Amino acid sequence: MMDRSDSFMFTARTRPWLLSLVCTFFVIYPTAAWQFCAFIYCHEPVSAQNMCFFVLRFVYHWAFFWFLLNYNLRREWESFSVRLLYSFGISTLAFGLYFFLGWLIGMPYIPVSMMTFQFFAACLICVFIGYIYYLFDKQRKREQELEQLQINSLESQLHALSNQINPHFFFNSLNGMSALIRKNDKEKSLLYVNKLSDIFRYILQSEHRGLVTLREELAFVDAYRHVLVVRFANKLDFKIDVDEQWLDHQLPVLSLLPLVENVSVHNIIDSEHHMTVHIFTNEKGELVVSNRLMPKLNPPLTNGSGIANLSARYRLLMGKDVKVEEVDGMFQVKAPLQPKPHPQPQPPSSSPEGERKVKSEK
Repeated sequence: MMDRSDSFMFTARTRPWLLSLVCTFFVIYPTAAWQFCAFIYCHEPVSAQNMCFFVLRFVYHWAFFWFLLNYNLRREWESFSVRLLYSFGISTLAFGLYFFLGWLIGMPYIPVSMMTFQFFAACLICVFIGYIYYLFDKQRKREQELEQLQINSLESQLHALSNQINPHFFFNSLNGMSALIRKNDKEKSLLYVNKLSDIFRYILQSEHRGLVTLREELAFVDAYRHVLVVRFANKLDFKIDVDEQWLDHQLPVLSLLPLVENVSVHNIIDSEHHMTVHIFTNEKGELVVSNRLMPKLNPPLTNGSGIANLSARYRLLMGKDVKVEEVDGMFQVKAPLQPKPHPQPQPPSSSPEGERKVKSEK
C-alpha cells in the first residue's frame, strides 16, 4: 500500500498531464485574477475575444508545463544547478515564443512582470518536482538493492548451511546405517534409508523456498528424529506437542534444523545423560523448542551462526525476532509463526467455455 509520497511520485511519473494541469491553474491564477479585477473595478467588458485569448494562454501554459515536467522527470542529473540551467533555457525560449505568437495573433496586453512570473515560476516548479523525483527514485533503488543484497546473503547462508550439513550429516548417517546392517535388521534398515532420502530431498529443495508450513517442517523433523534416535541408540527422545490449529501457519524453511542440531552438538548425550527435545506451540502462536542444558566439557568448535542466521531470516522474511531463553536449566528457542495467506479469488472467466461451465454449475 502506497503512502502519500509514493502516490504523488507515481502520479507525477504516470500522469504528468494531470500534474501539469494543476500547476497551470496555480500559475495562471494571477492572470485570471487581474482580468476579474478589471471587470469588477474598472468595468471593462469581457468580450468573447478576450475569453478566447485567455483559453489560448491557458492551453499554451499547460503544454509548456507538460513538456518541461516530462523533460525533468526523464533526466537523471545529479546536479541541481545543471537541471536548473537547462530548464531556464527552455523557459526563456518558451517565453519568447509566447510573445511572438501573441504579436502575430494580436493578443491583448498582459503585464510583462506577470508573464515573467508565470513562466519562471513554472520553470522552478518543474525543476523541483523533477529533482525530488530523481532523489526519491534513487533512494528507492538503493533500498531495493539493499533488500536484494540481504536476500542474496540469506540465500547464501542457507546454501552454506545445507552444504555444511550434507557432508557432516551424511557420514554420521552412514555410520547409523552400517550399525543397522550389522544387526541384519532389514525392516529398520529400509525405514532408515527412506527417512534419510526424505531428509536430503527436503534440504536440497529448501534452497528455492522461503516460507513453508509448520506441517512440512514437522514432517522433516520426524525424518530427522528417526535418524538421530538410531545414531544415539535411543538415548535421545523427541516429544512433539503441537496444536493442530498451528499446522498450516508458516515459518522460514529449515528453521527447526539448526535448533534440533544444536541439541546434539552442544550437549552430552550418552547412557548417563538422556536427552529429551520438547517441541510445542504456546498460546502466543510461537513454536518452542526446549531441552535440558547438559553442556559438553569441551565446547564444540562452531561459529555459533545457526541461530543468528535463523534470526536474520526471520527478520527479513517475516519481520519478527526469534527469542532465546535459559530458565531453570532449560534452553528454549521461541520461533514466531504467521498465518498462511489465503489465495486471491480468481474472477470468473469471460470466455465461452467459462460461461458454459457457470451455466452447467447452476
